[in-house]
Amino acid sequence: MPRLFTALEIPREAALSLSLLRGGLPGARWIDVENYHLTLRFIGDVEGHVADEIAGALDRVHRPSFPLTLSGVGAFGGKKPHAVWAGVSASPDLVALQSELDRICQRLGLPADPRKFMPHVTLARLRNSSPADVAQYLSARGNFSAPPFRVGRFVLMSSRDSVGGGPYIVEEAWPLTGADARASSRFASASDASRIMR
Repeated sequence: MPRLFTALEIPREAALSLSLLRGGLPGARWIDVENYHLTLRFIGDVEGHVADEIAGALDRVHRPSFPLTLSGVGAFGGKKPHAVWAGVSASPDLVALQSELDRICQRLGLPADPRKFMPHVTLARLRNSSPADVAQYLSARGNFSAPPFRVGRFVLMSSRDSVGGGPYIVEEAWPLTGADARASSRFASASDASRIMR
């Protein structure tokens, strides 16, 4: 059964900037560039009828398109680091979209996510990376910033159980109002054809 989550895709130009952060960290398993994304709301393993209900509720989201800038790097795990990520510059539009998706999921009876929303793009999963190596990696790349891009849609993604991240499949996509159709098409991929939710 697929594991579902809502997310923003990372366009090619920004993904290229992120790809330049790969390497230089022992014990890192780098996420494939085509699997970069920003998770908005983790949903988890759900039955087909629940997935349909979620997709139906997401049809009612009407939010404006907005700019987003990837900026800064960090790590999860403290003294036992398990992932490194790229951060996001403050964005009230992003927070508002994420909050609405979270409320929809809770109204449908899905458990609340215990973690506070911290927008990020996972770059690598770590296995036995020393805190010193991670600190050195982060300090060398602390001034990371990518050119801003316009968020034209949000998506419902699925992942299969696998080691590391991916492969991720776009199951369904919802445009944000005012989004340029050409901007949305920059994200289009063969996986879009696989709309299994309906």
